[in-house]
Amino acid sequence: MAGHNRWSKVKHRKAVVDKRKGKALTMCSRAITVAVRASGPDPEFNFALRQALDEARYCNVPRDNIERAIKKGAGGGEGDDYQNVRYEGYGPAGVAVVIDALTNNRPRTAGDLRLILGKFGGNLGATGCVSFMFSVLGRILVPATACDEDRLFTLAAEAGADDVKFEPDDPDDDAPDAQGEFVVLTPIDKMQHARATLEAAGFKVTHSRITPIPTTLAHVAGDAAKQLLALIDALDDNDDVQHVYANADIPDALLAELD
Repeated sequence: MAGHNRWSKVKHRKAVVDKRKGKALTMCSRAITVAVRASGPDPEFNFALRQALDEARYCNVPRDNIERAIKKGAGGGEGDDYQNVRYEGYGPAGVAVVIDALTNNRPRTAGDLRLILGKFGGNLGATGCVSFMFSVLGRILVPATACDEDRLFTLAAEAGADDVKFEPDDPDDDAPDAQGEFVVLTPIDKMQHARATLEAAGFKVTHSRITPIPTTLAHVAGDAAKQLLALIDALDDNDDVQHVYANADIPDALLAELD
């Protein structure tokens, strides 16, 4: 099983944390409202809402914004009819791309994504054209600082995890004591149990999400890699796009230039 790629971690840190806080706030609020309208305001019985709330906290969305989004969803009535939609396609060098969007106008979003992909040497495909290259898994993040690695691996395995990987903040530093995080990968139905197990044992969990993880990787370097990263940035800039995933294997040296 191919693990989470470092390029996406660099992209996530730069795009969401540094450059796109305003968009993250809006998208998280919309996701909460959609989840509440679909299955109610109690996260205990609404898995989608639990995921949306966790994402909002990870993106540092203020509590007041979260509460307003929940009330808006619970109140029903008029409002934009946003839907979760997954698009698939190809990037430069045939890299598989999966795009999660939250949109109230599917034809508009599909048209925008088709233009963006075409501009950077890719194309929008039909549903299912690349999803077979990914496994959808639970992904739990645990900061590596002061983390007992052996105990983490043991507890994660006992809780049903498939794998645990270390991702350093510095792509050139693979030391377990470096600043970075451990990524715990689980089957979808084991993620909540694994997270609860780790938290009960004293581990700090910063985030968990159901995520497409590539099962095969496409090596991309040089101009194609730079074009792919530009494509990812352009997709992230689209107001309807929530998350972008790709099966690209990009050299660490190139990622280090962007960090």
